Amino acid sequence: MTDVARLAGVSHQTVSRVLNGHPNVREQTRLRVQAAIAELGYRPNRAARALVTGRSQVIGVVAQNTTLYGPASLLAALEQEAAEAGFAVSVGSVRDLDHQSIAAAVERHLTHRVAGIVVIAPVESAGEALERLPKDVPLVTVDGDPRRPVPLVTVDQVAGARMATQHLLDAGHRTVWHVSGPPDWFDSAGRIEGWRQALRAAGAEIPPLVPADWSAAAGYRCGQMLARMPEVTAVFTANDHLALGVLRALHEHGRRVPDDMSVVGFDDVPEAAFFIPPLSTVRPDFAAVARASLDLLLAQIDTNATDPGRHTIAPTLIPRRSVAGPPHR
Repeated sequence: MTDVARLAGVSHQTVSRVLNGHPNVREQTRLRVQAAIAELGYRPNRAARALVTGRSQVIGVVAQNTTLYGPASLLAALEQEAAEAGFAVSVGSVRDLDHQSIAAAVERHLTHRVAGIVVIAPVESAGEALERLPKDVPLVTVDGDPRRPVPLVTVDQVAGARMATQHLLDAGHRTVWHVSGPPDWFDSAGRIEGWRQALRAAGAEIPPLVPADWSAAAGYRCGQMLARMPEVTAVFTANDHLALGVLRALHEHGRRVPDDMSVVGFDDVPEAAFFIPPLSTVRPDFAAVARASLDLLLAQIDTNATDPGRHTIAPTLIPRRSVAGPPHR
């Protein structure tokens, strides 16, 4: 920092103000300091800064070790948002989201003196673990249990499922079948509830739930059954990978999409626009979830106050070519 100050012709304190985003620095001076930083390749010493300020510049994240699109996208978005706020992210991956695994991951983070912790907790088994964590640790849960008194940020799964179901009803289908995700996931439960709400509001018959997991293979198995049912003209799947499996099964049985059956997914995976046909789906705003989570966590870190409220982020319907009116019989 002394070298930066010497090259920019300013004081050590001015360099510190620029690094910390202090408003009382003239723009010309700020630019001169930033140019010196770039020329020297200077990087702040986070360990030294933590000693001076008493606050770590690292945020701990606890997440399941998974390649599922939603949790993986949330983790990437959290890392991006934290970096823009000047924080590094330390990820504690766990095989299972149970009390023992989460508690151990949190303890590892606390040993390294993280500023706060974000737990991506989309399954019921994580709930008890979160309530037993130390109360003085800044903590935010993502996609966690809305019934528990811990700060929560989540995609509005119910609203997203309503949009998907209503999109199919608006196309003229008398009812919509649903291929669900795993029963212990809050995302899955919210999407089931939104599907049922939309059908009830329309006065439509609510078909039996078709249970699955999150995989294309499960969607394929469910699609094999649905393809043999001529009364099924519209399907909402709990994610896009399930939809992919359903599309494959329908193709093998000669059921054309969308001429014979319409399909809507959830997540808007990057490949969804390249399915045959391109898949109508619901897009969660993972960046907005990450941003809200980080804002909530930093507010706790700065004020030591806990906001136990629930913050929901609205998703967006992405209509493509997998939806049309019901076939004429």
